[in-house]
Amino acid sequence: MCTEDEDNLLQGINSYRNSLKLPALFKNGKADCLAEEIADELEEEPCTSSTNGANIVSSSTTQLTDLLKHLKKCKIDVNTTVDGIIMPICVPKLVPTLVLTNYTHTSYARYLNSSKYTGVGVGSEDDWMVVVLSTNTTGGSFSSAMSLVSKVGLGHCLVSLLLGLFYVMVS
Repeated sequence: MCTEDEDNLLQGINSYRNSLKLPALFKNGKADCLAEEIADELEEEPCTSSTNGANIVSSSTTQLTDLLKHLKKCKIDVNTTVDGIIMPICVPKLVPTLVLTNYTHTSYARYLNSSKYTGVGVGSEDDWMVVVLSTNTTGGSFSSAMSLVSKVGLGHCLVSLLLGLFYVMVS
């Protein structure tokens, strides 16, 4: 379910990409599902932020303990998905300009500046906003259904995650 904050952020990100002569990101249903699930998980995490001029940049060491569960719920196969970025931020009251600034003027900008990423999912809960980027490649589109191996091979899944299946970025 999209909120106005999420829609505004996506519009802002696509305007930012347009200014760089990059194509707009298109909604990816599975990335959207994953972003919502992660935002729900982070909802209870404290929002520890420091003011840096006009920007609020999240500083957190949040671990996504339920990532495998979220991937399964969103039908993202961890055995074939090798390309995607999860970018959570925390901004008190999700002030729109500060949320967008956290994505366009921090280390996250390098991912938004890349033409490699074509799909996006956005989720939010309380002070947390989560953007998940996907590619149009086989390993990054999230289009594969869950396989039997991924349901029973949790050891393999955990190793895959540790080797960089997803980059979870927290600035």
